[in-house]
Amino acid sequence: MTTLRTCLSVAAQQLDSAPLTFGHGTDNAWDEAVALALGCLDWPDDESMLDRELTDAQSAAFAGLVQRRIDERIPVPMLLGYAQFAGHRFAVAPNVMIPRSPIAELIAQSFQPWLKQEPRRVLDLCSGGGCIGISCALRFESARVDLVDLDPVAVALSEQNIELHELNDRVRAFAGSLYAPLAGTYDLIVSNPPYVPSAESQARPQEFMHEPELAYDGGVTGMDLVAGIFAGATRFLAPDGLLVVEVGQWADVVEAQWPEVPFLWPELELGGEGILVLDEALVAEHTVVLSRP
Repeated sequence: MTTLRTCLSVAAQQLDSAPLTFGHGTDNAWDEAVALALGCLDWPDDESMLDRELTDAQSAAFAGLVQRRIDERIPVPMLLGYAQFAGHRFAVAPNVMIPRSPIAELIAQSFQPWLKQEPRRVLDLCSGGGCIGISCALRFESARVDLVDLDPVAVALSEQNIELHELNDRVRAFAGSLYAPLAGTYDLIVSNPPYVPSAESQARPQEFMHEPELAYDGGVTGMDLVAGIFAGATRFLAPDGLLVVEVGQWADVVEAQWPEVPFLWPELELGGEGILVLDEALVAEHTVVLSRP
């Protein structure tokens, strides 16, 4: 038998030597090895575990996962079947975006200081497996939350996650294009939409090919879905409401396409970039600009 510390050291060396791309919750080989080990062994994330011995069966199972990560370039959450987001566990599945948005940091802060009051209705657009909207429901315990995604596979996974967190009474999942299935207004609209320009989306690393093209490709400039979210917000954002949209490294593209709009870009302490915030007053002030294609 061997210790977890030794197994992690060997695995990290193997992962570091392989032509892998990190980015699904980790950014280095050691953290990737730790994530695989914790998922495989179902042990607590505690340094005291490092000198605990693995059985031969446990060592073999861990080594097998590491080898699959290297040979098949499958992201760790898909190998384990779950991901952590905003302090909660979510089921993941092939061909659905893996939870990792930096919007999690804003959820933990209850979207302060920008959200003027606790929301009664929350909307998660392009919701994937539902991690953002469900995390909002867990944060705002009286809010009713709607999730919308175009992909029925993603909608089915979000329904699974709603059930997992016992939120069927407050969270609903819809299949459709942006606001099409909806009625009424929302105090908080949050979205991590496809925002990668088509050419770059098609050239993404192999690990990211396990997620659907639909979740990445935002059209020629990357802004097709973002433009639709802005336009719909002029109708669906409630008085004193807040719009929050992730655009990653393409913040400069947003500002170039809508130069008249004074977007706010919160500083993120936990990593990530490109989350824009607009309150309802600014959306109303710039309705004509935000409604254009």
